[in-house]
Amino acid sequence: MAESTDSTPPSVTRRAGRTRHPVHTCHPEDTVREYLDRGWWEPETITNVFRRRVTAAPSAPAITDPANLTALTGAAPRTLTWSELDDHVIDLAAVLFAHGIRQGDTVAVLLPNTIALTATYLALWRLGAVATPMPASYRRHEISGILTATDADALITVGTLTDREPAHEALAIAGPDRTVFAFGPGVPDTAIALGDRVAPDARDRVRDYESGLKPTVNDRITICWTSGTEAAPKGIPRCHGDWLAVARGVQDGLGITPDSVVLNPFPMVNMAGFAAAFLPWLLAGGHLVQHHPLDLPVFFGQIAAHRVTHTSMPPALLTMLLQNEALRARADLSSLRTVGSGGAPLPPPVVRGWQEQLNIDVLNFFGSNEGVSLLGAPADIPDPTVRAQHLPHYAAPGVRWSTRLAASTAVKLVDVTTGERVTEIGGRGELRMRGPAVFAGYLPGTADSEPFDDEGYLRSGDVFELCGEDGRYLRFVDRAKEIIIRGGMNIAPAEIEGLLADHPAVADIAVVGYPDAVLGEKCCAFVVPRPDTTPTLESLVEHLRALEVASFKLPERLEVVETLPRNPVGKLLRRDLRAQL
Repeated sequence: MAESTDSTPPSVTRRAGRTRHPVHTCHPEDTVREYLDRGWWEPETITNVFRRRVTAAPSAPAITDPANLTALTGAAPRTLTWSELDDHVIDLAAVLFAHGIRQGDTVAVLLPNTIALTATYLALWRLGAVATPMPASYRRHEISGILTATDADALITVGTLTDREPAHEALAIAGPDRTVFAFGPGVPDTAIALGDRVAPDARDRVRDYESGLKPTVNDRITICWTSGTEAAPKGIPRCHGDWLAVARGVQDGLGITPDSVVLNPFPMVNMAGFAAAFLPWLLAGGHLVQHHPLDLPVFFGQIAAHRVTHTSMPPALLTMLLQNEALRARADLSSLRTVGSGGAPLPPPVVRGWQEQLNIDVLNFFGSNEGVSLLGAPADIPDPTVRAQHLPHYAAPGVRWSTRLAASTAVKLVDVTTGERVTEIGGRGELRMRGPAVFAGYLPGTADSEPFDDEGYLRSGDVFELCGEDGRYLRFVDRAKEIIIRGGMNIAPAEIEGLLADHPAVADIAVVGYPDAVLGEKCCAFVVPRPDTTPTLESLVEHLRALEVASFKLPERLEVVETLPRNPVGKLLRRDLRAQL
């Protein structure tokens, strides 16, 4: 696809050393035609979706900053209507455009969950540029690697972030040929300030440039990054089409409407923040309340103040709230209708307790940046105990699921040893998927292996068990590479963690393997204790024996810790725990 004519004002020049980039697409054209012809993709971009929302409800509240924004960045929190958000987006686009950002350019983004972050994405996409988001906690090591891998043209950040000065850090990393933009206060003189209103003629220049663009649903709009829990992060390019396919599938389960208020606590830098909050909100409308970082008093305050209807919580917080009446008494949860959770096994008693005691549905999410997207919704799995541990098997014959993504996604389980397809109930294998939500491949130079099998299915690296009547459900077992092999027997850490999560002395838990000269590996349990308790290895073992767990799965070592190491998006860093052993 040809790039649009560059209409840079005469006084503006592109920084030395930077060349104009072509517009990158993601999927082969025949794949795009198939998805559009089948109705799996719709012929609209995220920018089109945003315009529809602005037109539908211009004066309705659209988005709110974190309540603690002043402590985070020094800026005052605010709420914008859809029309005001649209004005903010075009003002940002005008500044970016005036300083050389064009269609096909890649811009690194390091911002906390804020109005600024949301508007930055929309402004970049309005210009046809690509955002490569980074968790706000990233430092020089991660930032410099991403700038190099993407050949980013610029970086957008903030002047201050609690005790840091990210704009100063960015200037030192970016070098002379990359522009650094920053939201104030605390923006250095050598960075370009963002956030102020611009003159009407600056807006007109953006509109003129935009009118000459010919965006497609297959245009690359983001390069997100794998969590890097076990290896260096890999770049994941995504386009309008596959992001919206994921979002529509999640939206079917969430049931967000123009009257919904969505509180987003997960960093809006990859699947968790994009698919569980940002994009469903854009599709349906309503009010998005941003939160950063996870802070329980602030979180509870936002739920009460904004009468939040939908949010997400990690499994440990769900458990803590249900079991701690004193903590729950400080939180007004009466407006909540739905809570999404995932990233770790959900304890069945906890999901049942939220539904029966609090009248709040917990949705079981399982997804990856590459495009795995499974959603256990009450409409599909009404029993909360079943829903806690099971996800829909989209390939189950004769079953009609509530999410439209189910009918367009091909699924299979493959035995990790034999390579044969798993078809028997109780069989276990690697989950593989193919469909309109799955990405097209890693950013060149960031991955060492091919993510797809010979039939074009994404190798998820996740082991599931086929279960339920007629094989209608999938139960997560563990990451294939995290399986502990003790004397030739496979142990899934997530399975043991899920069982021990109900132990009265366990607040948080991780199970990892450690070397053994005879058996190869044994299990060690890292436990964060609940207040006023003292977990022991003997009590953990007895808890599992009472559940009639096979003896080879029992932990043989215990480490009591204050916290478990997690990456910026909350995933457990097992490699750090293994290093301690």
